[in-house]
Amino acid sequence: MRAARLIRMALLIQSNPGLTAVALARELEVSERTVIRDAQALQEAGLPVRSERGRVGGYFLAPGYRTRLTTLHPSEAETLFLSGLPTALRDLGLADAAVTARLKLAATLLPSVREAAESSSRRFHLDAPAWFREPSTPELLPDLARAVWTDRAVELAYARPGRDGSPPATVTRVVEPYGLVLKAGTWYVVARARTPDPAEAWRTYRVDRVTALAPAPGGEEPFVRDTAFDLAAHWRDRSAAFARALLRATVTLRLTERGLRRLPDVVDGAAVEEALASASAPDPAGRVTLDLPAESEDVAFDQLSRLGADAEVLAPAALRARFRERAVALAALYRDGSGDGEGQR
Repeated sequence: MRAARLIRMALLIQSNPGLTAVALARELEVSERTVIRDAQALQEAGLPVRSERGRVGGYFLAPGYRTRLTTLHPSEAETLFLSGLPTALRDLGLADAAVTARLKLAATLLPSVREAAESSSRRFHLDAPAWFREPSTPELLPDLARAVWTDRAVELAYARPGRDGSPPATVTRVVEPYGLVLKAGTWYVVARARTPDPAEAWRTYRVDRVTALAPAPGGEEPFVRDTAFDLAAHWRDRSAAFARALLRATVTLRLTERGLRRLPDVVDGAAVEEALASASAPDPAGRVTLDLPAESEDVAFDQLSRLGADAEVLAPAALRARFRERAVALAALYRDGSGDGEGQR
């Protein structure tokens, strides 16, 4: 730990000449006394670190001296591609490597370029997890990430969700992990399974359902990666196919102009696209009739309730009856408008 801190300190002084002991202590999360001791250790190691007192004082390297510590280790270079995802870096176990990588990069930049990079980081930040829930870090994510980085096949145990309320069933698979995807705070691994049928080879697993992980038998050597594989394109195609597969019900609607405008705000994009393709011409009142794919009648009831009177369900009859019951209940609740509950007595 101290060796890593000394490297960080040397890089900080090189990148930002004149940093005070207070500033260095804050950056390194140590005491000022520790900073003074570390500066002495750097001097004993041969680095020309000097301190200057006064209003413009601080720590400096000798004029013209630059450390040789700015060569990026491969793991540090890899983290630069994720530098806008602090949560992802922490989950993957790469947060410390990212800090060192950024310091090394900053130490090699001209002051004007370094200032531009710092300005960008102050203005743009990507926060991937969803609202209203605390994202959890899967225990085996760092191990799985190492397998992805090094192209090593793994044998994983996976808790496959049960159907119709049945408990999960654990299955074992030997896979070649091609990539990791962070979607709304949930990690997924895209892998190629070793199966005779190439059409069934590509699989996607939720990392938090991976219960055990080990090197695959005979997996000492890296697997041969398909260079044509595009992780982003694969995820985009599979996500679209998954979204369409969920739409197992159809609801016939009549929408006002306002309801048609608001439909994309309450319904999945794939469903909206199919619904608009089926829309009729507007009637004299400006209303259109269309067939909306839905995951289920329950989901459709929750989604379409947000449109209020701008959406009228025509079919199926059971769903139309549910909206009628909801309307009757609301009318009874708000009948007298007093707000004191007397309308229900």
